[in-house]
Amino acid sequence: MADDPYTALGLTRDASDADIRRAYKRLVKELHPDVNPGNKASEERFKKVSAAFSILGDGEKRRKFDRGEIDASGQERAEHPYYRYASGRGGFSGFQGGAFSDFSDVFSDLFGNADAGTRTYPTSGKDIRYTLDVEFLEAATGAKKRIVLPDGGTLDLNIPAGVTDGQTLRLKGKGEPGMGSRPPGDALIEITILPHEYFKRDGLDIWLDLPISVYEAVLGAKIDVSTIGGRVSVTVPKLSNSGKVLRLKGRGIKSQRSGKSGDQHVRLIINLPDKIDSDFEKMMTNWRSKHPYDPRGRN
Repeated sequence: MADDPYTALGLTRDASDADIRRAYKRLVKELHPDVNPGNKASEERFKKVSAAFSILGDGEKRRKFDRGEIDASGQERAEHPYYRYASGRGGFSGFQGGAFSDFSDVFSDLFGNADAGTRTYPTSGKDIRYTLDVEFLEAATGAKKRIVLPDGGTLDLNIPAGVTDGQTLRLKGKGEPGMGSRPPGDALIEITILPHEYFKRDGLDIWLDLPISVYEAVLGAKIDVSTIGGRVSVTVPKLSNSGKVLRLKGRGIKSQRSGKSGDQHVRLIINLPDKIDSDFEKMMTNWRSKHPYDPRGRN
């Protein structure tokens, strides 16, 4: 019998959905076979954690498990028709004149013959849930990734450009096999986008803070800037202050629905040199004496 999924994830039954996701992500990173090569105990626990999340990570399946309708392996707890009719819950008491009635006709109507009450009925395969860490640029521009399964198998996954953090991708028929003629389940992969050192995402737009020198800010300049699609040249206007934003139209994330792309916003940040020599200090002193101004007086 499969372990209780709450126990496998180290949780109690009152755990929230967020608690379940956090516990699963933490255990997957800790127990993944790539992190523990050759460790059979870790591999076995990894399988149990994945199986537990396939139940508790699906809202409907979790409710069914809590109600006792499915077991810890996700299989339905079939109620035998005999007991349903004998108890009267099926609209038939099962007793006539103080003795059990003949159930053969009932079973014949339900299953086609009197022996069908012992027949096992095919069910569809279970969906299996995974989480996948994706680099920022892979999520922005699309990529191909390979997932290593608990049993050592692999799944190849196309990451569509513009996928969002927390989005779930479905691979039809890549879950557990069905019984008999029933179809297999699906693989559901929840995407976690890793942060980037420079880029930030806001919807379809990309934001980037760009350091510039004092003389570039005063005199203007042509500067190469990184975008998610590569480096492009931008013009820094003369007398650009820190906080000024340059807009690069169409250099953001491409929408999966409309096909339109967002923009990249480049925020200028003036950086002083690490060391200021006497020439620079003298120049600033002379300039201040001839051209005094108070930028705070504008507020």
